[in-house]
Amino acid sequence: MKVSFIGLGVMGYPMAGHLQRAGYPVTVYNRTQSRAKDWVVQYAGQFAATPKEAAKDCDFVFVCVGNDDDLRAVVLGEQGVLAGMKAGAVLVDHTTASAEVARELQQKAAQQHVGFLDAPVSGGQAGAENGKLTIMVGGEAATYAKAEPVMAAYARFSRLLGPCGSGQMAKMMNQICIAGVVQGLAEALHFGQAAGLDCEAVVEVISKGAAQSWQMENRYQTMLKGEYEFGFAVDWMRKDLDIALQQAKALNVSLPLTALVDQFYADVQAMGGSRWDTSSLKARLKR
Repeated sequence: MKVSFIGLGVMGYPMAGHLQRAGYPVTVYNRTQSRAKDWVVQYAGQFAATPKEAAKDCDFVFVCVGNDDDLRAVVLGEQGVLAGMKAGAVLVDHTTASAEVARELQQKAAQQHVGFLDAPVSGGQAGAENGKLTIMVGGEAATYAKAEPVMAAYARFSRLLGPCGSGQMAKMMNQICIAGVVQGLAEALHFGQAAGLDCEAVVEVISKGAAQSWQMENRYQTMLKGEYEFGFAVDWMRKDLDIALQQAKALNVSLPLTALVDQFYADVQAMGGSRWDTSSLKARLKR
């Protein structure tokens, strides 16, 4: 089986590498070609000059880019992946994007007898590098059954959650949950430091109870040190929260906490923290 991977950012680069190491012949495409060449040197795959060329004769094409516009740019048009895909192949989109663009691309793919899955991931850069991502999937069951064994190269868990768009909607829920948890952790650590507590000792205790979370286990030490130069960037989180807030508006659903935390992230951006990790919500509490 031949596969291609479109988009070699901090997530796509190691994900494509896991596919190559799992024995799939991988052809990559990246807008900055030097990044693709570096990948080839590291993993011994191939790179292509256009998405169309990368997708030619492939059984699976995986995409992980920035947003809806980036996604349309690499999938549609004369040089997009759909222009190069054969009938019966499967297009899997790992971009965190809108449910609307997922449904749009599914319709375009179906016209060419190509399967489509919207399959955003959770687990961050570390999850991608370690091959332990969680994948939320929308699409048809038969298409998912084809793709699931291949995605297993970089996933510890994946699940089909419903028709096309369901994966993106689930990712919105994921980001809504994370936003609230990180803000709560930031306030708790800020409170503890102000009270003169040994916050590491406190976290050792409360992490064994109902307050436990992935964010607490993996971020509390760096938050206490004021270190934020790693991980999932604030700019990306605001993009994801905007998608969720726009979808909530369309559904006439109120997300007051999400909207508030989104504005807190805007404060972090104003502090120069656009590329800081999302745990940098604590930084704004020092002002």
